[in-house]
Amino acid sequence: MPRWNSCNILDALTGTHRLWHFTAKGDGFALEREHPAKPEESLPGRLTAKSWSSLWRKKLNIAWLPPENVFLRVVELPQSNFEETLAMVELQLEKISPIPVAQVVWTLHTLPRRAATQADGATEALQTVVVVIVERNVVEEFLGRLENRGYLADRLEMPVLDQLETAEAGTDGVWIYPSVIAGQNAALVAWWLGGALRDLSLVTLPPAGSTGESLKGQFARLAWAGELEGWLTSHPPWHLVADAVQASLWQGALREQLGEDVVVESPLPAVELAGRTARRAAAASERTNLLPAEYAARYHVQFVDRLWLRGLLAVGVLYLVVVAIYFGLVFCPVLGLQSKTLAAESQVVAEGGSFTNALQLKARYEVLKEREDLKYAALDCWQLIADRLPAGVTLQRLSFADGKKLSLNGVVPAADINKIIDFDDSLRKATDKGDSMFDPTAGDPFSERQTGSDVTWNFGLVLKHTEENQK
Repeated sequence: MPRWNSCNILDALTGTHRLWHFTAKGDGFALEREHPAKPEESLPGRLTAKSWSSLWRKKLNIAWLPPENVFLRVVELPQSNFEETLAMVELQLEKISPIPVAQVVWTLHTLPRRAATQADGATEALQTVVVVIVERNVVEEFLGRLENRGYLADRLEMPVLDQLETAEAGTDGVWIYPSVIAGQNAALVAWWLGGALRDLSLVTLPPAGSTGESLKGQFARLAWAGELEGWLTSHPPWHLVADAVQASLWQGALREQLGEDVVVESPLPAVELAGRTARRAAAASERTNLLPAEYAARYHVQFVDRLWLRGLLAVGVLYLVVVAIYFGLVFCPVLGLQSKTLAAESQVVAEGGSFTNALQLKARYEVLKEREDLKYAALDCWQLIADRLPAGVTLQRLSFADGKKLSLNGVVPAADINKIIDFDDSLRKATDKGDSMFDPTAGDPFSERQTGSDVTWNFGLVLKHTEENQK
């Protein structure tokens, strides 16, 4: 891998997070170190941080994206180059995405397929493309958690893409990959027919004794969809790719509800899957990156700024050393008081930059602290209103302005006007962690205007900030 010298893979999918550090070797990567870490623990900077040496010894930081909010879609397209394939997928994105296109980040991955011969003897010139779609808010929250741990990712990847590329997965059949998603037993189901991946679906394992939708019903709907689309024309064999614990859980359920004999396969070890991800990501185009472009640009600017600051600091230190040596040689005969004075002056110059940096860090901390305090203010207000809004009261408009002012208006039957008065009073007295949420002396007072049998009401509240604590 001439482009990359090392690669880090962060597994944030398990209870105990793991960081694998690979170094380039031949056409792939060799594992050098594995570092277990708690979910909120900072990651070792010596492995993940980039410095001057990263300019010629390039380092690739990859994070596995949790699968809870990831959508996988399989499409078949005519054989073409990457640019044309990208354009074809983009044309179909509005159709296949369950979320508005403006609110997602997406990528694609082309899977190999066996050459298929049509009835007239011609070779089928198609390619199978897996489209990965993730809501932008999910990606941004995930990146925020990584930044808090000191990990700036260059790419976001899905390990299931590498699991699908295993040689066994190219065999026709139904391949089931169990996992635990958001505390629930679920499985990714890959339908391989005719030497190509036809569909990717997510099924959940009902709890024991559940009277809800059974596993049989979920697979029946998938099979009907395959028959309607024309790719499911025969009864495929079933494969379960799971460890011993998951295999015992799923094998019995599949045999009991589907009546199918399931062949159990061992999954790829996590470290081997990480190596495959590193090799695939190192050769991938930047156009297939789930990391939003603005984050990549910001990380690059931070990297350059950090190099400049370190360079200037090194030059400053070197300058001070040269100056100290010069003055030491010049005034060597007259040591004593002059040497002490020069040493004190040099110390002042040396610590001036640190003092300025400390003031800047303090100012940045205060700004970030204020942002953190206000980050979830709107959501907290919305939750409070949803919990306390009386029955029969219509809330027509709610606005949250300047990060502190909450305005509400609506309509209520004249007979229920006391409900709104009590509602206003309960909001003004609401507390958060023992302290009042709203300033009792600020905001718009409660007002009402009767129109027929209804009363139009409105009032405003102002969040009580903690400037006193910040001071």
